[in-house]
Amino acid sequence: MGHNGVGKDIFTDLAAKVDGLPMRVPRTKTLHEILRRLYTPEEAEVVAKMPYGASTFERVAAVTKIPREKLRPLLEGLCSKGLVMDVCIGDDYRYLPSPMVIGIFEMTMMRTDEGADAKALASLFHDILSGADGLWPANFSHGEQISVLRTVPHEAVVREGSYTEILDYDRARDLVDRAERIAVGICSCRHEKHHRGAKACAVPLELCCSFNMAAEFLIRRNLGREISKGQMAVNLDRAREWGLVMNADSVQRNASFLCLCCGCCCNALAGLKTFGYANAVIASGWLPQIDAEECVGCGACARACPVEVLTMVPDERMNAKPKASPRVDAALCLGCGVCALKCKTGSLRLAPGPKRVIPPETTFRRVLLQTLERGTLQNQLFDDPGRLTHKFLRGFVGGFLRLPPVKRALLSKALRSRFLEFMEAGVRRKGQGWVTEA
Repeated sequence: MGHNGVGKDIFTDLAAKVDGLPMRVPRTKTLHEILRRLYTPEEAEVVAKMPYGASTFERVAAVTKIPREKLRPLLEGLCSKGLVMDVCIGDDYRYLPSPMVIGIFEMTMMRTDEGADAKALASLFHDILSGADGLWPANFSHGEQISVLRTVPHEAVVREGSYTEILDYDRARDLVDRAERIAVGICSCRHEKHHRGAKACAVPLELCCSFNMAAEFLIRRNLGREISKGQMAVNLDRAREWGLVMNADSVQRNASFLCLCCGCCCNALAGLKTFGYANAVIASGWLPQIDAEECVGCGACARACPVEVLTMVPDERMNAKPKASPRVDAALCLGCGVCALKCKTGSLRLAPGPKRVIPPETTFRRVLLQTLERGTLQNQLFDDPGRLTHKFLRGFVGGFLRLPPVKRALLSKALRSRFLEFMEAGVRRKGQGWVTEA
């Protein structure tokens, strides 16, 4: 037995727990090193044993069988580090373990206290996020379509006449206007690059924001500070000026964050740029459209593209003007509009693409689809790690859901809505309807 009665394999159990959450993470030596640096053995025991889903303190105590007087300070310490999230629902708090992304990585690199070796952790996170056997291949190498991030287009460069086609959840200012509370915090990706000596841009560290329940958590846990809608509007203006990609929570309702990302630092954009996983960030559905008569072939748009999918193609015709013109790889284009922001002639603008991607309506639906794709939905359905019946059902149902025909059917257009509605009805019958509105 380990320290204070905690088993010597508790970090192996914790690694399995983190890998079983909505975002998979390979159980490598690097992951174990990160976990050992961030969690005490007692904290690791709490997270390994607690339910996979959001639960009250009383349920966490009942499931983990850790005495309440010992459990409460342990949960408090985990929440202060962002390793467990506590969100207020009605008059009570629910606790849920943080996944690697969005969770452990972001919260750790948003911290400003001296409780963690940020430089060492930055290097370890880099290995997890950029390795060939790391987080992106683990989550997108089998054609997965669901991501936690989606790109929101810069409205200023939408082609005239197309404004009415921008949906409310695709308007950054609408996301801000609807928020009841906003927090701004340190960008985890830029902070990681800063500590590794790899940050080459002049974009400030503190720029990305969270909304509502997520904002309340960050403010209460000193991981962010509250700002006004006016201050956030200024940040959106800065994002346009600096040519940053706006990546939001991939849901239609109650978006919890809006990141302002640079192509040189953002790890999510690297999932597309480095590994070629188009759905590491869900594209906006808009594409650059070039007015050949106005284009002068300066190449500013290609240099500005944050994911390097827009290139200048030579035109070898004798009297061609310009001598080169931009071409975009539509399969990998984010539809962010950063290229058009840098076009001095106005010849490049965003126009509706042939395919409009509709994100899940709520976080509840997104998590269901995300875990179904990644083979961990059974953990959300039977979320007590220590209960034998739940363990059996996780194995049985998990094996069934991983069958390719079953997974394809549930994710298909024909059954997807019915599957989600069935799951929502089941949650409401259990008296947890609040989950479906998140």
